[in-house]
Amino acid sequence: MPRNRAVLAVAGLLALGLAACSVPSGNGAAPAGGTSTNKVVGIVTISATDANNARVIAGVTESAKAAGWTVDVVDAAGNADQANSAMRNFVSKGDGMIFDLVFPTSSLGAGLASARQAGVPVATWGGGLGTGVVMTTGDGAPFAQPATQKMVDDLGGSGSVLALTYRAGQVCRDREGVFDQIMATSPGVQVSKEEVTIPGFLQDGSRYATAWLAGHPKGSGPLAIWGCWEDPTLGAISALKQQNRTDVKTYGINGSSTAIKAVQDGGLTATVYEDGAGEGKTMFDTTLQAVQAGAGWQPKTVNVPGILVTADTVSKFVQDHPEALK
Repeated sequence: MPRNRAVLAVAGLLALGLAACSVPSGNGAAPAGGTSTNKVVGIVTISATDANNARVIAGVTESAKAAGWTVDVVDAAGNADQANSAMRNFVSKGDGMIFDLVFPTSSLGAGLASARQAGVPVATWGGGLGTGVVMTTGDGAPFAQPATQKMVDDLGGSGSVLALTYRAGQVCRDREGVFDQIMATSPGVQVSKEEVTIPGFLQDGSRYATAWLAGHPKGSGPLAIWGCWEDPTLGAISALKQQNRTDVKTYGINGSSTAIKAVQDGGLTATVYEDGAGEGKTMFDTTLQAVQAGAGWQPKTVNVPGILVTADTVSKFVQDHPEALK
């Protein structure tokens, strides 16, 4: 009996040693090719009701289905704690991939650690790279540039801007950074910032615009409202319509079907169309490549270009991209 116990103890130590060797190191290498055999993509989204998040999920779902995978979606409603909990739950269920939509990797420490320990690859949509993340999309800063530059050009060097921000999401952080850089080139424009919440961004946009308009009556100079994505701007547009204000230009980013229609009817001055479905497909296909590549995979940022849509270009844009109105 003592000898048997000794054999079992040695076997246990060997098993622990092998398990320790199998845990990916924390040096930033992607933990592609985990031990899970479940062909399930666990998606945690910052807002399932946002049009572009929905497009990304649809793109992931289409590519996953074609490859024999299924999709499990959790709406964390802007709450990073819920996002971390969802990621740990995906790991416990043995999901083969985890996708983060918008939450910055810096706020997902617990979820990423759980995935890394289990060898489950993580991809982010605008959340940035980090230890254990095999790929991210570069849909933050690049998409902000065309709309913000268009706004500065339209203002002509003077006036006032209300900027509607959202700092809990990496995408909006990056876009606000681009906004700040471009606005620094136009010092004659006064900038006011307000941060919206998720959920509640439409209501916040309307509320902040109403308060801002009170201090910026008609004739007070060139005026504009900018949103780090267009939904808060659409909320602001409702306030403009209630007050019959046609003197304020409005700008957004993402190009949801509602936004494109708002450009068509003149309510929204400009937006930047983002092919969310295409990005979702790219996320799945790239992460599947990472799984197949194993330890040799190098994390990467994949860029999908945006398209500026204005009153002058919207007709041609809709001709070329009829799916944008769906």
